[in-house]
Amino acid sequence: MVAGVGGAGSPTPESTPTPTPTPTPALVPTLLEVLRGLDAGPRGLTEGQAEERLGRFGENRVPDTRDPSWARLVARSARDPFTAVLLCLGLVSAAVYAWGTASVILLLVAVSCVLRASGEHRADRSTADLRRLVATTVTVQRRADEDTVPATREIPVEELVPGDVVRLGPGDLVPADVRLLRSTGLTVHQAALTGESAPVPKSAGESDPAGTETAGTGVFQQPHLCFQGTSVASGSATAVVTATGADTRFAAAHRRTGKPPATSFERSVQGVSWILIRFALLTPPLVLMANAALRGRGLETLPFAVAVAVGLTPEMLPVLVTTCLARGAALLARTHDVIVRRLPALHDIGAMDVLCVDKTGTLTQDRPVVDRALNAEGKDDPEVLRWAAAAAWWSLQLADLPTPDALDEALLTTADEDALMAYDGVTALPFDPARRLATVVVRAPGRLGTHTLITKGAAEAVLERCSLTDEERTRLRALAEAQAADGLRVLAVATAERPAGTRPHERGLTFRGLVTLRDDLVPTAAEALAQLAARGVTVKVLTGDHPGTAVRTCRDLGIPVAGVLTADRLDTLTDPELTELAGRTTVFARCTPEHKTRITRALQTGGHTVGFLGDGVNDLPALRTADVGLAPRDAAGVTRDNADLVLAGKDLTAIGHAVAAGRHAGGNIASYLRITLSSNLGNVIAMLSAGLLLPFLPMLPAQVLVQNLCFDAAQLAFAYDRPAPSALRRPAVLEPRALLRFIVGFGALNAVADLATFGVLAFALRGPGDDEALFHSGWFTENLLTQAVVMVLLSLGARGASGRRPGPVTWSAAALAATGLFLPMSPLGPPLGLSPLPGVYYGLLAAVLTLYAAGLMTARARQDRRSPVT
Repeated sequence: MVAGVGGAGSPTPESTPTPTPTPTPALVPTLLEVLRGLDAGPRGLTEGQAEERLGRFGENRVPDTRDPSWARLVARSARDPFTAVLLCLGLVSAAVYAWGTASVILLLVAVSCVLRASGEHRADRSTADLRRLVATTVTVQRRADEDTVPATREIPVEELVPGDVVRLGPGDLVPADVRLLRSTGLTVHQAALTGESAPVPKSAGESDPAGTETAGTGVFQQPHLCFQGTSVASGSATAVVTATGADTRFAAAHRRTGKPPATSFERSVQGVSWILIRFALLTPPLVLMANAALRGRGLETLPFAVAVAVGLTPEMLPVLVTTCLARGAALLARTHDVIVRRLPALHDIGAMDVLCVDKTGTLTQDRPVVDRALNAEGKDDPEVLRWAAAAAWWSLQLADLPTPDALDEALLTTADEDALMAYDGVTALPFDPARRLATVVVRAPGRLGTHTLITKGAAEAVLERCSLTDEERTRLRALAEAQAADGLRVLAVATAERPAGTRPHERGLTFRGLVTLRDDLVPTAAEALAQLAARGVTVKVLTGDHPGTAVRTCRDLGIPVAGVLTADRLDTLTDPELTELAGRTTVFARCTPEHKTRITRALQTGGHTVGFLGDGVNDLPALRTADVGLAPRDAAGVTRDNADLVLAGKDLTAIGHAVAAGRHAGGNIASYLRITLSSNLGNVIAMLSAGLLLPFLPMLPAQVLVQNLCFDAAQLAFAYDRPAPSALRRPAVLEPRALLRFIVGFGALNAVADLATFGVLAFALRGPGDDEALFHSGWFTENLLTQAVVMVLLSLGARGASGRRPGPVTWSAAALAATGLFLPMSPLGPPLGLSPLPGVYYGLLAAVLTLYAAGLMTARARQDRRSPVT
């Protein structure tokens, strides 16, 4: 008896293999053709042949992914678009001999690259520690020479070669792709390759091939083939190795990964970067042309023009982004055992609004549990479960099985132990995949001369052996099919009384009832899914199982099922049709790896940021296509190595914590961008306007640079801030157009405040031309004070009146304001061309700042009403 037993119409793929056209010999070679092609035989290779083939084919190793070197990590960090903008400005500054500006910019670039590279290096090192041990030895049958009797021995799995004859038993990992020679009750776990939730029956016979060499899972359904990456659930077999190392199906999935598409974060960064690049490239020519046309100035204004362009660019963005993501990644690793292998993936998971998961091992555990026991009338009857458990117990004892299979274990867990001991076992016929049932013969106490035969198995197989009328058989078959359609596995039970000493005869049985089983749910799944839903993340189930099984799991977990789409229907849809339908569908059933990838891409085309949680090789293409790929620690090695986030286990609550950390980081990055870019834009507009009205430069290049450095240092506080609670309730998406609208609106407001300060300076200083140093000092102070006000008011937003204690941003803004007030009158002022300001200026400046703060609060309140997150 194996886990694959189910009723007629059972939703599990292993209970009733999907019929496919009879394959041609060219597609499914016979055993003789396989052996001839390998130049091998059932007696195994000689040691000389094995040594020669090891040299020809190489060791039996799957190509391993190498962690990138430090140099490659740093180079990859330098390709960031924001970093590229800074590098260009740094080179331009060096070209015009503005060495101070160039040095600062290049230092920021170096710090950002090192921070990001070190974070990803730590993640790669942590992931390397998680790599599981795989099969190290294999039992192989070899001969010393052609005339020697074959002998079995253990060899390292790396020394296995095509043509070797291997022996497999319960619990063994299949060490290579093999063709079965002989098998007894063999079932194999193929979840790592196909996603099937239960073991699949395998046999060495050639009379009933289950599939052809087609795209999809057809080749994996062929009963006489087993593949590397799978494991033996029950039974035993002897097989000949057909492929090793890089030629296996497992390795083929490894090679198909390719370069992943741009993620949500990368697309957002590219959009914002192009906005910055356009502004940065346009600003210096505009400054030069305006000054040349109106003031007759030439190239002497180029350092000032470059300084203005630098002032527009958020120099600290690479550093701040890396710091935000690295802090979030360190917190996840320390408190929730989540390893972030690619730092930008933390932002992606914060922006995620759709999470695609497999059912098996993610929502459900890899074992069934008893749901109900029904008699022939469809009513609950514990006696049926007692008969089924007795059959499972004595089949385990008498058939000399090492461990019970998944279904038998579920029966034994639920049954009363005293009831099992009430019988004495006589003999057993173990489960046969061809008959799809198992039988035991037991003796009840006090009933000498009479034995009881108990048969359990697939409903169709058991019903045809029972003494029933056609009407009764039709009714019971419908009862079994109804349970199967409800997403349950179905096990039929029948008994018969036989004279002692007679051979077990599985005919004329009395039907006892049905035992239904369902997938055991992951204990934390329901709570975790509810948390994800509360945070605006929609869960979609992509599974290789029957749709009824997946729908039943969703119902048990409280996932609203908006629609169900099966693979055969999906194959008829065009890409635009699938994009439209995917957003409205919850369950995608009978999916192959290609289907999962196509669904993931369709959701992305529909405007969603998609996460994919998978653990098998079959999940690898979709995992790499998604914006963020997640895998548990015990996933297949190649899948784990290609994941962006690695979870300590298959606990979905860890994903909720990762989403929260990603949204914290994304919220801080978005706040920094909005505040910095709007303030910088306002300063640049005012600077350009003043430059056209004044007979001198409104601020010296060195003063612009120092102002930028002060503001940049203060803005690092955004990496340590906590965004509004509302930021956790929806995806943290960095939308370039929305960002552009924000910075233009608030930048214009900032420019108005700066130009008002220009009027204040004209009044307080009795004409701006009277004292160039005083004008520079006044505007320097005003710029830092307005930037401090912007930091506080725009970061708090609607929370400003909540009475929240001051945070890092507030204290940093206070330090920035103090710098603006005291630097002109400090000993550092004269070297920078700054001088103390008259007292009347501070009074007028306070009035300007008060009006500016009122305008900011009004505009911010309107912005909050339209978009609460920003």
